[in-house]
Amino acid sequence: MSVWKSETMPIRTQADIVHVRQAVRTWSVDAGMRLVDQTKIVTAASELARNTLEYGGGGELLLEALSESVRVGLRLTFTDHGPGIPDLELALKDGWTSGGGMGMGLSGSKRLSNEFEIESQVGVGTTVRITRWK
Repeated sequence: MSVWKSETMPIRTQADIVHVRQAVRTWSVDAGMRLVDQTKIVTAASELARNTLEYGGGGELLLEALSESVRVGLRLTFTDHGPGIPDLELALKDGWTSGGGMGMGLSGSKRLSNEFEIESQVGVGTTVRITRWK
């Protein structure tokens, strides 16, 4: 697998979430993704950017355009240095929330992605990496 383009974006304000959505939309169009795949990755990106801001206190997105053999895709890595997630299994259950949301952010993003990884350490922060292939 090779990365042919990458960009790092800050997630510090609500406006940054809008910028993340716009960038992911543009990159998914450039990758030749179908509308349904564009919508899935933009929705997941929006949820994860919101989580990064609201629960992680802000962080960043590393956006990467990938190619592997004949396929292309996007990998999004969201990183924060917030309080971390004490129980990942619980956090990935539909409907569970530590805040006032609907509890669909992590589990919904996982369903919208072809690949999903999460690492979190209490007191250190969280990294969520998703990939959507064309």
